[in-house]
Amino acid sequence: MVKTSAMNVLYVAASGKADPVRAALPLHLAANGSAAVGQSAEIVLAGDATDLLTGDTLDTLEPLGTPPMRELAAKVLAAGITVHV
Repeated sequence: MVKTSAMNVLYVAASGKADPVRAALPLHLAANGSAAVGQSAEIVLAGDATDLLTGDTLDTLEPLGTPPMRELAAKVLAAGITVHV
């Protein structure tokens, strides 16, 4: 019998509101990818990605091809994914 363990994934976000699609991808992959299949995920916000936490950026940013940032942030929190700044 082969013993398997859950994968631990670290997503690093370095893009901010100037590039909404690149900013959303780490949150999207963590919440709708890793967490959805039972993997342990964490997110690091570095550089321009820290701007996502200022003002109403999470509420207003709507990247193409992914859910709005407010929905992604809610899924990240609901899944208990740790976010490092």
